[in-house]
Amino acid sequence: MSVPSSVSFQTLSGDFGPVLGEVARLRLSLFREFPYLYDGTEEAEAAHLQTYVQAPGALLVLARDETAGGRVVGACTAVPLVAEDADFLRPFAAAGIDPATVLYLGEALLEDEYQSRGLGGELLSQVEAHAQALGLPIVAAAMVVRSEDHPQRPRGWRSPSHLLERRGYVMHPELEITLSWQEIGESAPSSKPMRFWVKGLEGQSRMENGAGGSAVRAPA
Repeated sequence: MSVPSSVSFQTLSGDFGPVLGEVARLRLSLFREFPYLYDGTEEAEAAHLQTYVQAPGALLVLARDETAGGRVVGACTAVPLVAEDADFLRPFAAAGIDPATVLYLGEALLEDEYQSRGLGGELLSQVEAHAQALGLPIVAAAMVVRSEDHPQRPRGWRSPSHLLERRGYVMHPELEITLSWQEIGESAPSSKPMRFWVKGLEGQSRMENGAGGSAVRAPA
């Protein structure tokens, strides 16, 4: 599906400060929905997004709709995995994947009315091109793990993982971390499992060998 002609993409790899408020707005709005149910604050968002302000090699891609006054309707962040907390690196190292070879896709956000219109694929294309420009052969994204019978799961809900699957990302159950955030209805943060989806940009063989051959061909 082709991207609407009214939507343009802005790629930033330096000073993100002037636009971080728009990214925070999207995160606070979209991550309140299932499966994240994130009950975030502006203060927490500012702290989270500092990773992308300070890290060498970080990327921010914005999608703007000119018919909506240039409003940011989508955003994507990425950073070399080694810039993240040590908890992110451990499962990769344990699986035999060098964390220094991985670009971490922090989030890909789209307002509801802009989904299934080709924008998500374009955001991922720009992230993968950035990884190749940095010489990083692997891109990894993490998604929260929710049960099929979760009480907040909407009827007919379709996991965002379908986009990852279509792009050739593979879910690795051995690559799992635990993150904490406060969920809607909670009085305090609680731990949630996050599982990584991984794509090798130079062919699957290098990634599969590093991960023990387990790959099968898919907030915060």
